[in-house]
Amino acid sequence: MAIRNLISAEEIASALSEMGKQISSDYAGQELIIVGVLKGAFIVMADLARHIDLPVHFDFMAVSSYGAATQTSGVVRILKDLDSEIADKHVLIVEDIIDSGLTLSYLLKSLAVRRPASLEVATLLLKEGIQRVPLNIRYVAFRIGPEFVIGYGLDYAGLYRNLPYVGVLEGVEA
Repeated sequence: MAIRNLISAEEIASALSEMGKQISSDYAGQELIIVGVLKGAFIVMADLARHIDLPVHFDFMAVSSYGAATQTSGVVRILKDLDSEIADKHVLIVEDIIDSGLTLSYLLKSLAVRRPASLEVATLLLKEGIQRVPLNIRYVAFRIGPEFVIGYGLDYAGLYRNLPYVGVLEGVEA
């Protein structure tokens, strides 16, 4: 399958640097818990965190709504929950991509009942025009169309996460 480059490694690095500066400013004087949504967000989270000039804690969640499909099933399962308590703490969820918003909406509701001081989202990619639920995403690096993307943590059947850029996998329907 052919891969068309959509967002270069240099563009990603620049956007994450700017996002990190904004997060550092917005949370100045605070500690922050950064929650990576596995598996895709681990690369975004690691690179973004290097640009955040604050004391940060790391935690991870794993959720699934896709299985091996390229479209969400709408059924969300928590495969790995947080290891730490988040009550009265500032929490930033890091995502690789937001498309339908169903998984993230479920995750936000699940975490909100734990009473964090704040709960925000940072994402590398936001697919525009296909959200099924309204979401307020505070930090967005790139807005993209409906194409199926891979690389920089995003996969197709478990492959391509290691690409240093975001590409479109030609011949795969989103």
